[in-house]
Amino acid sequence: MASNGNIEHELNYVTTNRFYVEIDSSIAASFTECSGLSLQIKKNVFFEGGVNDQQRIYLGHAEFADITLKRGITDHFGFLNWITKIFDENNGDTDIRRNVNILLFNQAGETIMSWTLIGAIPITWKTPALQADGNAVAIEELTLAYEGLKIAKDGGGGNLTKREIKSGFFQSN
Repeated sequence: MASNGNIEHELNYVTTNRFYVEIDSSIAASFTECSGLSLQIKKNVFFEGGVNDQQRIYLGHAEFADITLKRGITDHFGFLNWITKIFDENNGDTDIRRNVNILLFNQAGETIMSWTLIGAIPITWKTPALQADGNAVAIEELTLAYEGLKIAKDGGGGNLTKREIKSGFFQSN
């Protein structure tokens, strides 16, 4: 416990190497890297006539960066099937977006933080260059775009239902 006057709190630092990715409330795969998780709120700056020492800032809409997940290639085709479903013209399935949870654990195995990508959809899938004389692990990449973000402590952010998602891409029940 850290004590500073009347304020007492426990510092709970975690490393970034303990995380899982859930899709549809089940652990989808083990990834070695997750990058790009960020949010930027656009701002509009206005200057008032006669006020030369200040500016006015009005907030605009939020923009979410694409997430890139990397892992060693396996014989599980879950992500490739998800991408193929998008391009399948005869499928007729409009419900191809998924909620994706990124869960960060501490050394004791407790969920410390969760990020829920709302309405995620794969936009890129890449395999590595295949080299006959190479000896590196073959790493595949999956890039996801998403419509919204929910952040929660202790893993409580990920179990959203379609009713809770305010998006035109999901049907309401």
